[in-house]
Amino acid sequence: MARPRVSFTIREAGPQDWFSVATLLAELGRPDVANTPDADEHRSYFEQYIRRTDAFVFVAEAAGEVIGVCDLEFKQWLNFLSPMAWIPDLVVTERARSGGVGAALLQRAEEASRERGALWLALESANWRDRAHAFYVREGWADAGKAFMKRLGGAPPSSPPEPAGPVA
Repeated sequence: MARPRVSFTIREAGPQDWFSVATLLAELGRPDVANTPDADEHRSYFEQYIRRTDAFVFVAEAAGEVIGVCDLEFKQWLNFLSPMAWIPDLVVTERARSGGVGAALLQRAEEASRERGALWLALESANWRDRAHAFYVREGWADAGKAFMKRLGGAPPSSPPEPAGPVA
């Protein structure tokens, strides 16, 4: 059931958005780095990330509150002259889902990808996120394959229990 649409804007993230973005990522099930002893180090990394020339972070804002985030990176493949665009994270806070926020963030990522001449726009989604998968199909995306992961180090601090599949 669709929720009523809220009025929101999409803009590029700034340093002031770090805590909101970190909180949204934690809502997705990622480690809650905003409330750890190394929060300043994570904030510094976020500030470096948003200054990258090969990446964007877009946020959806409603009534002064960040309610969604989508980051976008560009990667060059060896056998193509055009870059590949990749969305590492797309999160809309639970109370704002099904209100057009995710679709608007995807649309903005697609616009930025086309502006950069990207050949493809891709993202990964954990295999148990059925609701997200249905959303991507509704938005015109194709289920194009599988992703594989291999842990090379210990679990990050404050991480949730390991799910039954790769995290995306």
